Formats: sequence, C-alpha cells, structure tokens
Amino acid sequence: MQNPQKCLDSKDEKSLRIKYLRRLQKFANSAICALKKEDFNPQKFQEKMLKNQAFFEKSPAVRLYAGYARNLEHFVGACLDFSKSKEELLSLANTLDKQKNQNKKQKHKNYLKEYEG
Repeated sequence: MQNPQKCLDSKDEKSLRIKYLRRLQKFANSAICALKKEDFNPQKFQEKMLKNQAFFEKSPAVRLYAGYARNLEHFVGACLDFSKSKEELLSLANTLDKQKNQNKKQKHKNYLKEYEG
C-alpha cells in the first residue's frame, strides 16, 4: 500500500507546478503584448515587467522539465533582464510561439483521398 503522505505531496507538487506555469504564461502573454505595441516604450515596458514580477512572489518557483515550459521560463527571465533589445525579445517570443504550436496535433486534411483510391 502507498504512503498517503507521499500521494498528497505529489498532488501538492502538481498543483504548484500548474500554478507556476499559469503565472509564467500570464507574464509572457503580457510581455508579448507590450512588445508588439506600435508605440513601444522601453521605460514603460520595464515598469510593467517589474509590476508583473509580483506574480512570482505569490508562489515559489518549481522545477520544470518539459522543453516548452523551460523555454517559457527562459523567456520570462530574459524579459526581466532588461539588457536585451526589443528585437531579441520578439525573436525569443516567436520561437516560443512556434514551439507551442508545434506540439499541437495537425489535422490531416487529405485523409479521404487515401481511402478512395
């Protein structure tokens, strides 16, 4: 029989991981929206990122293993670094978006043609 405390710990760890990932995604979405604005102001971007950094004070950082999650964490760290230019951050954001879309299952459009033949 499994140890009930171990089972609870894994559930707590999973819920902490999910909360942390959601906070990372919320932060990244906010950063990407700010970067894509026509009237981008680096000073306002920096203020917004520092304000949004409060998301992470609510919960501790959790170790991430998936590639997308680690890259998301890297992007958030790059946004908080303030030494990267807008173009570099947009490049990282586009790479992150490509990786996210790559994991989605693609629809096989011509599946009927294979069976008609």
